[in-house]
Amino acid sequence: MASRDLDIVVYGATGFTGRLVAEYLAHHYKDRKDSPKWAMAGRSLEKLAEVRDLIGADEETPLIVADASDPASLDAMAAGTKVVLTTVGPYQLYGNELVAACVRAGTAYADLCGEPGWMREMIDKHEAAAKASGARITFSCGFDSIPFDLGVHFLQAEAIKRHGKPAPRVKGRVRKMAGAASGGTIASLTETLKAIAKKPSLALLLKSSFALTPSFEGPSQPTGLVPEYDSATGTWTAPFVMAPINTKNVHRTNFLLGHPWGEDLVYDEMVMTTIGDAGKAMAEAMAKANPFDPNIKPGEGPSKEERDNGFYDVLFIGEYPDGTTVRASVQGDRDPGYGSTSKMLAETGIALLENKGAGGVWTPGALLGDALVERLTANAGLTFQIEE
Repeated sequence: MASRDLDIVVYGATGFTGRLVAEYLAHHYKDRKDSPKWAMAGRSLEKLAEVRDLIGADEETPLIVADASDPASLDAMAAGTKVVLTTVGPYQLYGNELVAACVRAGTAYADLCGEPGWMREMIDKHEAAAKASGARITFSCGFDSIPFDLGVHFLQAEAIKRHGKPAPRVKGRVRKMAGAASGGTIASLTETLKAIAKKPSLALLLKSSFALTPSFEGPSQPTGLVPEYDSATGTWTAPFVMAPINTKNVHRTNFLLGHPWGEDLVYDEMVMTTIGDAGKAMAEAMAKANPFDPNIKPGEGPSKEERDNGFYDVLFIGEYPDGTTVRASVQGDRDPGYGSTSKMLAETGIALLENKGAGGVWTPGALLGDALVERLTANAGLTFQIEE
């Protein structure tokens, strides 16, 4: 494979989510002027060919054998493309060598990582080298955390436009959602808990909303762990399972951009229930329930019908000390864990092709911002709107 022959490589294309990313590229960008030259990568040539045929991709679609346990294969893959999209997690088990390969090659990288301990390790280890090589390492390019990262970005742009300054308090409230967490997300959480058992100091890092902002510690943040009545929505709210990663990414975006939303930003995420005693009871039940389906394993997922019937609707409320508010929302037209996530990762890949930003370890919001909002709105079934 000659140097940079490819635009995008989908690594992990034989897995459940990787297959969805490849399928999206195969069909959404078929015969378009802006169609990228892309390839499928994984451990087995035979399985790659099988999936290529199964998803109806062009039979000329390149197939690349690469394995996390074979660094040389990852180096070759990274050197031959402009962007690597990886769905091979848990990343703390299978991501180290690929990030290193992309940093060495100056290749853009995007994943679906929701593992803040590992992300911080990669920031500390590779930030300087990525800046030097021009590699744009971009974590959390799925439901964790694009709708939240870009939702706050979208809200604050409107807040500054209206009031000349950002809202110092922002609430992310999941209004409605249909769809389960992915098997990969469950596996990632399991590995994170194992890592904490081996290294207890990691628990302190993971507790902090500023775990991904080295050298910066902002104001105290809500824990989001206890059901509470939220006067801004008029409902009871329950803990949101993705908040521990999303909030960290929002603060990292603000940090990377030089704190345009203020060094005093307070941000949290909760799930809205309903009003009165019924809402309180529902929030308390949700707080005690296991949000993960233990029957879903990595590489497995819901049927196409279930993915197509899934959706999410997230409300963002920016609040000022004088009581003034700005409201925005982000909706997605597929289940968050698979259908929408696969489209978001693919579109992040296309956006990275067009983006000429500096190397470093990024969030999607900090690196791609409005350009990614536009791509997701035009292609991936996401809607961003101001609500008042």
